[in-house]
Amino acid sequence: MVVLDAHSQMILEEYRENLPLFREAEGKIVESIKAQLNEAGILVAGLESRIKSEDSLAGKLELKGHKYKSLADITDIIGVRVITFYSADLGKVASAIDRLFEVDWENSVDKRKLLNLDSFGYMSLHYVCRIPGLPYKAEVQMRTLLQHAWANLNHDTGYKSGVEVPKEYIRSLNRLAGLLELADEEFGRIRSELADYRRRVQALVASGNLDDVPLDGETFRSYLNVGPFDRLNKRIASINQAEIQEVPLMPFLQVFKGLRCNTLGDVARLVKEYSEHAYQIACYQMGLTDLDIISSSIGPQNLCIAILLKNGAGKHGLRYLFDALNGESEGNDMLADMIIEQAKDLPFMNQ
Repeated sequence: MVVLDAHSQMILEEYRENLPLFREAEGKIVESIKAQLNEAGILVAGLESRIKSEDSLAGKLELKGHKYKSLADITDIIGVRVITFYSADLGKVASAIDRLFEVDWENSVDKRKLLNLDSFGYMSLHYVCRIPGLPYKAEVQMRTLLQHAWANLNHDTGYKSGVEVPKEYIRSLNRLAGLLELADEEFGRIRSELADYRRRVQALVASGNLDDVPLDGETFRSYLNVGPFDRLNKRIASINQAEIQEVPLMPFLQVFKGLRCNTLGDVARLVKEYSEHAYQIACYQMGLTDLDIISSSIGPQNLCIAILLKNGAGKHGLRYLFDALNGESEGNDMLADMIIEQAKDLPFMNQ
């Protein structure tokens, strides 16, 4: 049973009287943080909040109530935790919080400066902020997703049992903390290097040095941004003055890899060499129709059909193409047969 002196009882009564205000302030603080993070373009893994419970506050007052003149001296009446994916984002979040609230720097702590091996789960930023419109304070904690997970797991394993943990288990826990800290750093490093890679790829694509760019998901996405099939699609659309409906073209990555393209330069050469043949296929498909809406996939699809037909891939090659683009189905067999039948009358097949 918690026993409080008169001074601590007065602080606890002040807490009870202001509890509705704290609940209202908690919601406003969370919403303002969400808005600030969205405005700054910062994606976080989680945003949690709580109001200090009466039992927790009473326990704190029982231990050190003499330290506090009033409830305003207690810095974590409202607690908010922002969980980031990467350690590099902690500084961005901290900057956003600093812009949003008046920070009590004297009581704020940067626990990332701790060097103990077992401190990984507690290496968070703790900003004590003044609650707007109230003479009280809130604590905003910022930590990474792995730090958050470790803090919870370590607390559950090490403290809640009420039994002293043997040294061999503490050593194992500390080793795991070191591994998780390394993983946290490595995720950040990989993210940074991938960002650099994307920038280099975009620069190479923009410069036209496509033979220097290996064909992969990231490079093909950048290549699509420069519209390599736009000219062909517009020419096909002009057959019927059709409207072009944009659709995702990433499925063609697998197809071009199957066509033994190793670089974006290989893809660009195929586009240049086979665009006329792809246009001939479209003329045959659309010439006697009133089709006025076409998909942006028609150009690259006809391009691939032309490559396969011209190089003798036959039904097997066409079936591979349609399976890759549409998913495997028996209907792709019939579609392949139809294309082969139509191909007999295509000019480029008789050259």
